[in-house]
Amino acid sequence: MDKNSISGLIIIALILVGYSYFMSPSKEELREMHIRDSIARVEAQRLAAIEKQQKEDFALSQQDSSSKTETPFSLFKQDSLTPEEFTLENNKIKLHIDSKGGRITYVDLKGYRTHDSLPLVLWQAQTSSLGLNFYIKNHQINTEELIFTPNTDQKKLVADRQEQVLSMRAYIDDNKYLEFVYKLAPDTYMVNFNINTHNLNEVIAQNTSFLTLYWGVDMPQLEKSKDFENRYTGVYYNFSDDDVEHLSPSSDEKTELPTKIKWVAYKQQFFSSVLIADDAFANVMLSSNINNTPGYLKTAYAEIPLPYSGKAIEAYDMRFFFGPNSYPILREYGKEIDLPELVDLGWKWIAWFNRYVVIPIFNFLETHVTLNYGLIIFLLTLIIKLVLFPLTYKSYMSQAKMRVLKPQIDEINKKIPADKAMERQQAMMKLYKRAGVNPMGGCLPMLLQMPILIALFYFFPGAIELRQKSFLWATDLASYDSIATLPFNIPFYGNHVSLFCLLMTVTNIIYMVMNQKNQPQNDQMKGMQVMMYIMPVMFLFIFNSYSSGLSYYYFIATLITIVQTWVIRKFVNDEKLLKQIEMAKAKPVKKSRFQQKLEEMQRQQERHRRQNKK
Repeated sequence: MDKNSISGLIIIALILVGYSYFMSPSKEELREMHIRDSIARVEAQRLAAIEKQQKEDFALSQQDSSSKTETPFSLFKQDSLTPEEFTLENNKIKLHIDSKGGRITYVDLKGYRTHDSLPLVLWQAQTSSLGLNFYIKNHQINTEELIFTPNTDQKKLVADRQEQVLSMRAYIDDNKYLEFVYKLAPDTYMVNFNINTHNLNEVIAQNTSFLTLYWGVDMPQLEKSKDFENRYTGVYYNFSDDDVEHLSPSSDEKTELPTKIKWVAYKQQFFSSVLIADDAFANVMLSSNINNTPGYLKTAYAEIPLPYSGKAIEAYDMRFFFGPNSYPILREYGKEIDLPELVDLGWKWIAWFNRYVVIPIFNFLETHVTLNYGLIIFLLTLIIKLVLFPLTYKSYMSQAKMRVLKPQIDEINKKIPADKAMERQQAMMKLYKRAGVNPMGGCLPMLLQMPILIALFYFFPGAIELRQKSFLWATDLASYDSIATLPFNIPFYGNHVSLFCLLMTVTNIIYMVMNQKNQPQNDQMKGMQVMMYIMPVMFLFIFNSYSSGLSYYYFIATLITIVQTWVIRKFVNDEKLLKQIEMAKAKPVKKSRFQQKLEEMQRQQERHRRQNKK
C-alpha cells in the first residue's frame, strides 16, 4: 500500500471519529429521550388495558342481550317440525330437496357416471349451500337454519309425465311466510326456482333494500386426471349485454360485478351448474378458491343481492341448469343467453372454425355413421386433410422449386460478397421473380393451417361426446391413454406413458426428416433443423396428460400428411421442374404498377446521389 492510500485511510478515520463526537447527543438530551420512551411504554400499556376491558364488556353485554331476547330461529314456527327429504326426478336428473333450509342438497345427472363408475353427483349436502340472508327485528335470518313446511298438496310427488312442483314454506304465522318453489318438467336439465315473500314486509327491517341469495359448492373431481380437469374448471358469468367471462382457473380470486349479469355458472370440464335470472342479477360477488381436499377441485361461492321494495308480496324468478357441456344441448337451452360459451372453443379468431366446421361435421358423423368414436375421429381428420390438400401441395412445390434453384443461389453467394448483403438479397429476389418462385410459398400454406390445428387443440379436450368412449387401448378418448404406469413422477411428463402421444411424436419426427430432404440446405437451415426436432420432444411432454383423442388426431393427421408428401414426391421430377423454371425465366416478366413506380423512385434517388457527389 503506498503513502497516498495510507494518508487517505487516516483522513477518513479522523472524519468518522469527529462526526460521531460532535453529532452524539448530550447527557441532557439522552435523559429526555429516556423519559419520552418510558412515557410511551406506559401509554401503550394503558391503551392495551382499556381495549381489553372494552372487549370483555362487549362480550358480556352480548351474552346478556342474547339471553333476554328472541333468537332468529324462534321468530319462525319451528315447533314439532322435523327435517324431511323430497325428490324431484325425471329421466335426466334427480334432485333431493331437504326441508331443513328448503334447499337442494343433491344433484345427480342420471345419464352419466364418474371416471370410476360411480353416480355423477354435482352437489351433496355437506359440500354445498343455498339460501337467503336478511334481517328481522335486528336479527340476521339464515334460511339454512330454518325447517320449511312442504305445501300439503305437494307432499307426495310422483315422477310421471307431468311437471313436478314442490313448494316449501317457512312460516312466521299463517299469513306471513317465505316460500321456495321448485318445478321440474319431464325430459329436461332445467329446474325452475322461485322465491316468494308473503307479508314479510311487516317484520323485515324497514331500511332493507335487498335480500342476499347465497350459493356455494365444492366442485368434486369427476374425471381421471385432477390436474387436467382443474384447467377447465371455474366460475363463469355472462354480462347481460356482453361476453362470457370467468375468474382465474389457476389461482384464488374474488370479485364484485357492478354490471348486470344474466347467469352464474360453476363449470367443470364436462358438466356445469348454472343459475339463470329471468331478468338479471346486479352487484354480484363471486369467488373461486383452489380446493386441496382429495376428491375436490375448487370452491365456488356467489352472493347475489335480490332487490327488496317492501311490498306485501315479492317474487324472484330464476332457473337452475344442471347438465353436460355439450354444444348442441347448451344451444337448445340457452342460445340467446350465450350458454354455449361454456364450451371452450378457443379464441374468437379460431372458435368460428370449431363452431361452424368441426362440430357440424362431428355431429353429422356421430348421427349418421354408426362407428366407433375412434373411426369418427379418423373420418373427421381425413375430411379436413383432403380439404387442406391444395395447401399441402402448394407448400411442397414451393419447397421443391427452392431446392432445384439451390445451385444458382450458391452462385450468387459466390459472386457477391457477404458484406454486400442488400445487393445479394436483391439478386436472389430477382432470380426468384424471374423463376416465378415465392420464397414464402412454403411457409404461408402451413401458417394458414395453424388456426385449424389450434382450433382442434381446444375442441377435443372439451368434447363430452368422447368422454368414456374407448378405442383400441384407450379407455377414455377424453382423457389420457396409459399403457404403463411409472413408479416415479417425471417433471412436466407425469407417471404414465401415453402410447398415442408416443406415436404422434414418432410420426412428427419422421415427417420432419422427410420435410428437410425437400428443402435447400445451408448453415441457417441446419440451425432451424435442430429447433424443428426439439418441437416433437416438447410435444411429448405437453400432450402426455392431454386427451388421447387429441393425440390420436395429430397422429393420424401427420400420418396422412406423410402419405400425401410421399405421393407428391413420386409425381414430381426435379429435372422437369428445373426445365419449367428455366422456361419461365426466359419469358418477359410483367411488372406491376407498384413495381414500376418503386423502380422509378430508386432511379431518381440514384440520380440525386450522383448529382450530390458532383
